[in-house]
Amino acid sequence: MKIESITFHHLSMPLVSPFETSFGRETDRECVLITIYSEGLVGYGECVATRDPGYNYETTGTAMHILRDFIAPLILGKDVKDALDFQGCVSGIRGHQLAKAGVEMALWDLLGKREGKSLRQLLGGMREKVEVGVSIGIQSSAQGLVRSAADYVKQGYARVKIKIKPGRDVEDASAVRKEFPNLRLQVDANSAYTLDDAKILKPLDKLNLLLIEQPLFEDDIWDHHKLQERFETPICLDESIVSPRHARYAIEMNACRIINIKAGRLGGLSQGVMVHDLCQKVSMPVWCGGMLETGVGRASNLAIASLPNFILPADISASDRYYARDITNERFVLNSDSTITVPNGAGLGVTINEDALKEFTLAEIKV
Repeated sequence: MKIESITFHHLSMPLVSPFETSFGRETDRECVLITIYSEGLVGYGECVATRDPGYNYETTGTAMHILRDFIAPLILGKDVKDALDFQGCVSGIRGHQLAKAGVEMALWDLLGKREGKSLRQLLGGMREKVEVGVSIGIQSSAQGLVRSAADYVKQGYARVKIKIKPGRDVEDASAVRKEFPNLRLQVDANSAYTLDDAKILKPLDKLNLLLIEQPLFEDDIWDHHKLQERFETPICLDESIVSPRHARYAIEMNACRIINIKAGRLGGLSQGVMVHDLCQKVSMPVWCGGMLETGVGRASNLAIASLPNFILPADISASDRYYARDITNERFVLNSDSTITVPNGAGLGVTINEDALKEFTLAEIKV
């Protein structure tokens, strides 16, 4: 596919309700919509970097810089055959996985439209519906968290993930577990703890959790190995796994028993599939994490989560969980069995609401 032109939209979209984690509180979500034009077709991708360098070092500001000044010149006017060809083009750029992944997503959208196939078909997905859960940010109190969880359970979510941080961990999780003894429950620390905090978190082992996600530093695989040895509950790695190579490290070190796959964090859907395949070979389950995506990124997540080794419910959720108005005309809804249907249209299977895009755009760059 010859890349004829690219447009980057820096977006800011109001969230239905504030979302708080151990590294900050968001009331509006920023991201970058990437539009690639090729041979009469238009492909869309979402760079899931946000305003602040909390989840990782990338922000919408750094992403716009890398996209415009480094990635775009490498592919503009070139014939990019597929995702792996693109990865070869940008291999000289260290890091900046979120920026790379956004462009790769748009290329997958183009490929699907050219071949008349859905992204699920292109990736080899097996499911037409994906089991999903909901992620709840840190609330004002344990009682408030229980009320929030109850609301989502009432809506039909069969799995709940709660964010934790020092001082808001065991008590919060215990309160939810007491109210919902049979709920599929997991916790996410977003790197808020150290190995010395293991004894503080040890009571979580008694709560029958699906997993404890990323308790230690984002760049620390070895100490997660030490922590997993002390816990019966599976440790799940998120921020630590930034490439298939890091997934191999974690597997060989026994640093975790589950891996959260986010295509953005890994640098693209192609890299996410590689991690999926690697984990499948060793019978390690994976699941699809979320980054408060718009309908563009949500469609991409659903497609990769349809692969066979995505055994645990995904952090995808219905569109109205985060946005009263989205940039896609299509909205994703929760089915009665706590699933969301995977798009079956060509490529991502979504179209852009141009009025919403205009409303939420802070800056636009065309190259």
